[in-house]
Amino acid sequence: MNFAKEIDTCGLNCPLPILKAKKALTDMTSGQVLQVRATDPGAVRDFEAFARQTGNELVSSTTEGEQFVFRMRRR
Repeated sequence: MNFAKEIDTCGLNCPLPILKAKKALTDMTSGQVLQVRATDPGAVRDFEAFARQTGNELVSSTTEGEQFVFRMRRR
C-alpha cells in the first residue's frame, strides 16, 4: 500500500506518537495515508482508540521486528 507521508516515533512514549500523528494528519488531505513507526507497546491500543475518536481509519497495524507500523487514512 502506498502512503503519502511517514513519521518515525521510535523511542518515544505515550502520548508523543499520537500527538505527532495528529499533527501530521492535519497537514494531509482527505483520503491520504499516513504511516507511523513506533516502539512503544502501548501505541497499539492508543492508535485504535485514536482512530475511533477522530474518525480517521486505521488501515493496518503490523509488527516489524521491534517496531509497530500503523497506517491511517485521513478522514
